[in-house]
Amino acid sequence: MSRKANCWDNAVAESFFRTLKSELIYPMKEKSMEVAKIEVFEFIEIWYNRKTIHASLGYMTPEEYGIQLNQHRNAA
Repeated sequence: MSRKANCWDNAVAESFFRTLKSELIYPMKEKSMEVAKIEVFEFIEIWYNRKTIHASLGYMTPEEYGIQLNQHRNAA
């Protein structure tokens, strides 16, 4: 995220936090902080990074994009 009023740099982060809140935080009933931490971690590492495609990554998941990037770096 960048400084205030620089909307272009913040677009990806804002989109992520909107998804996090609408998919996980708002539907979450009262839970302990430990349970919430585990659920947020699982949301990011299992669902968001492995299953959600992103237009900014060429319609790949972050995991697929990272694999492709590492393959490109290793080939160079």
